[in-house]
Amino acid sequence: MLTRRRVHARHLQHLPQVTVLEVNIHNDAALTQAVQGHDAVVNLVAVLHGTQEAFDKVHVALPRRIAAACVAAGVKQLVHISALGADARSPESSPSMYLRSKGQGEVALRRVAAQTDLRVTVLRPSVIFGAEDHFLNLFAKLQKTFPFMPLAGAHARFQPVWVEDVASAVVSCLERGTGLPLGGQVPALLEVCGPEVFTLAELVRLSAQLSGVNHGRGRPIFALPDWAGRAQAALMELAPGEPLMSRDNLDSMRVDNVATGDVPGLASLGITPSALRPIASEYLTRSQGASGLLGLRKKAH
Repeated sequence: MLTRRRVHARHLQHLPQVTVLEVNIHNDAALTQAVQGHDAVVNLVAVLHGTQEAFDKVHVALPRRIAAACVAAGVKQLVHISALGADARSPESSPSMYLRSKGQGEVALRRVAAQTDLRVTVLRPSVIFGAEDHFLNLFAKLQKTFPFMPLAGAHARFQPVWVEDVASAVVSCLERGTGLPLGGQVPALLEVCGPEVFTLAELVRLSAQLSGVNHGRGRPIFALPDWAGRAQAALMELAPGEPLMSRDNLDSMRVDNVATGDVPGLASLGITPSALRPIASEYLTRSQGASGLLGLRKKAH
């Protein structure tokens, strides 16, 4: 496993057959040396906020750099995590820097896959939920603090997918050992989504209900008009640290984050996608994932 700072991966260092390396992945020589001797590489690196330069560096230049390192080191397979809503056919038509850069990154990988023997599989997940996510947990935490929720993008639609289903999809692609398991596309392409579609307002409300906010009733949600939502996001961008919401996030939500049905899904890998409510109800509790089935798993590890 490659990371910028070893301390960020300390919870993984005790796992058998896992070696954590601190590497500057934007350095071609260091990256090529790090992937040398491996059969496959999985790219999980992404950013949600930043400038155009930052998005291009991480979502476009880095996938191209990783693919080149794989070719130079003789790595046979690359699994790349993109994003639902990315469009490799016409990336410039996407409404946000995030989605445009994700699509451009796929274009870069498509060129490498077409010109070399590197087998590339691209996974496009919807928003990912899980026991330590910064998605449902964040909404629940905010509603434990505030009496009501002014919400930008309230009507945006998502098809949330469980993190373990995403991990299973990655493992399945690696076990198949090919970049062409899904209809012969180059690179292979898969939409990774859960079985249900929710609006953002429904997800915010559900996070409060499942975590017991206001005795399970949640908080009142006020959908903001576009101008107010953009003003709210602009103010959040000025706060120190990573913003809770940015104007580019709102631009991304102009595209429904749901499966198109034009490419295969999890079922094509033999995976039945998990419903959100039963899993989220386990970790959106006072113990935040320390109880129930997920808690037992955590203790077992």
